[in-house]
This record gives sequence, C-alpha cells and structure tokens, in this order.
Amino acid sequence: MRTRSGSLYRSCGGGETAVVGQKRKRSSLPQYAPAGDCCGGGRRKRLAGGPDYLDELPDDLVLAVLSKLAASASSPSDLLSVHLTCKRLNGLGRHDMVFAKASPASLAVKAASWSEPVQRFLKRCADAGNLEACYILGMIRFYCLGNRSGGAALLARAAVGGHAAALYSLAVIQFNGSGGAKSDRDLRAGAALCARAAALGHVDALRELGHCLQDGYGVRRDPAEGRRFLVAANARELTLALAAAATHRPFAALPLAGGTVGGCPLLSDFGWSLPEAEPHPANLFMADWWASRGVQATAKKATGLEAAAAAAATGDSDGGGELRLCSHVRCGRRETRRHEFRRCSVCGAANYCSRACQALDWKRAHKAQCVPMDRWLLAGGEAQ
Repeated sequence: MRTRSGSLYRSCGGGETAVVGQKRKRSSLPQYAPAGDCCGGGRRKRLAGGPDYLDELPDDLVLAVLSKLAASASSPSDLLSVHLTCKRLNGLGRHDMVFAKASPASLAVKAASWSEPVQRFLKRCADAGNLEACYILGMIRFYCLGNRSGGAALLARAAVGGHAAALYSLAVIQFNGSGGAKSDRDLRAGAALCARAAALGHVDALRELGHCLQDGYGVRRDPAEGRRFLVAANARELTLALAAAATHRPFAALPLAGGTVGGCPLLSDFGWSLPEAEPHPANLFMADWWASRGVQATAKKATGLEAAAAAAATGDSDGGGELRLCSHVRCGRRETRRHEFRRCSVCGAANYCSRACQALDWKRAHKAQCVPMDRWLLAGGEAQ
C-alpha cells in the first residue's frame, strides 16, 4: 500500500500496511523476512503472554548448570553476576550446592577488599561444605583476626575432608604451639598431620617430614627415611614446576640450577632453584594484611607508647609490636606469642615458622644474605 507521501509499507502477512504520518525507514534486510521473524526491522520479539523457557526448566537442571558455573568461576564476580540476572537465578544461586562447588579462584579474596560481607560469603561457602573456603577463612581467622579457636575449628574441618594444605597448616600449629604457650607444643601430633599431608603429595609437608625424620623431631630418628622424603619433595617440586611451565615456556628454558655447589639438586636439602610457585590465596591474603598494617618480618622490641600503638594498629592485645612474621615473604604467618618461630642457626636474623619456609627462603634470598654472627662482631670491632 502506498500513502499520499509516497511511502510503501508491507505487512507481516505479505500484504502492505499504511502508517499515516510516518515514512518507511530504510533497512539493509531482505525484502521478505524469514518465517518466524516479525516485520519490525527483522528483530525477534516475544509476544506478550508467550512462554518463558527459563521458567519451564526444572530446578534440578538449573542448579546443575549453576554448580558448573561456580566450579569454573575465575573470580567472585562471576558468582555475584548470577544473582543480578533475575529473581529465580538469585534464589537458586543461594543454594548450598552452588556454594559447595565454588572454585578456589572465586574464593581468592584480597586483603584490601576485606569486609563483613566478604566474611559472610566465605562463611556461607564453608557451611555448605566447601573445603577451600574452610581453609582460607580458617587461616584468616587464626592468624589475622586473632580468633584462634574459630580458625582452628575451620582448619580441622578442612583437614578431616582431606585438604592437604589444611593438614600441613595444623601440623605447623602443633609444632609451634601457636595460639597457646610453649608447653602446648605437640610434636607427635604435628608429625602425624605432616605425614597425612605428605601422603597427599604436599611438597612442604614432604620436606618438613624429611627433616623431622633426620633430626628425630617428633618421630623416631631415621636419617635414611628422612633423606628419601627430601628426595621425594624435590622430585615432586620439579614435577609441579614442569607442569606449570608446559603452557608458558619450553622445559629447556627452566633454570635447573642446583641447590648445592657440585652436588645433585635431587639429593640436596633444597632441591632445584626453580621459579617459585604461585602462593596459596590464603598466604597472599595474610602477607598483604600484615604489610598494610606495617608489620615486618623482623620486628624490633617496642616499649610504652610504641607497643600500644602497634597493638592498636594490628588489632592485637598481646604485645603486637614484638611479634614477628615468618621471614619467607610469601608465607604470611605471624607469631601468636613472643619467640614462637625458630631463628636461623647461622645468622640469627631470620625466623621461620617451618623448615619448608626456610628452604624456600634460602633459595629465594637468604642464601645471599646469611652472614655468621661472628662476622658481625668482627665488623663491629673494626668499625670502632
């Protein structure tokens, strides 16, 4: 049909329809729209009162899809965006099945963005049975927030579920007597937890157990068996490094320098000088948490107003200015009482929560920094 102004309109049924007062808008679409498309520019629209296919899907199927999404989420925003989609997905996205399947990447919270809603999110995932959330929230509560009992309970829940990092962290707590007095240390329990984590392939637990067997620390002394565990730790560390480098660079590009001069790296106490693996999100959180509060690895003794100011800044009431961090910068653990961590037996300047952190820091930096204390005294005498 042609109007007085000369415009020509066609209807959906193949005819022509006139719209008075309007001219036809040019379109690059073909003259005849395909079947099923509406005539208004070829854009498909759902008729009022038509079926909503999302509402027709059963809840079990939608929950399965959301669980797969949670398991493959790369950030917490991937889960939050589901709740903003529609009312039904907002309700189903709060199901325990979705929180239980949340990926480690979606639980990697930052210290700078820590807030009460973030803590509730981790708590909801932990209550749903997510072992990674139990471990992360347990470490944050135990070392950062000062909630020793609550943090240890979450770590124990993750350890019962077979979480290797939680087993090793509980072993470190038992070895150091963290959260209690020096007499509360339980070396046998620490060695038993370390053995369970080592059986799951945890590199730090393998190395820690090897040193325990060599020194008779919490277990019966067996140097040969301890050496076997150290070799297993070095081999496991190399395997993980090669697997991580497979998608980034060829194996030949990896620096496979030994930990000892003239010796085989596989048989050394420290293994190869490999690129350091990415630390766990819980360790990154703790390191950033204390760095933002001005806590250093070697804290000098503070008295009077300085100690009170340090305690107020860190949120502690147990002399926060005198407590030290582990010297391995990517560990993030902090003492819960004075002189809890062991010092380097050569220089006495570095302190470590475990032998595993000592081995990692030796390869990273301390090997070039460690100077015997007698040289300090000699240098001080020459200066005078």
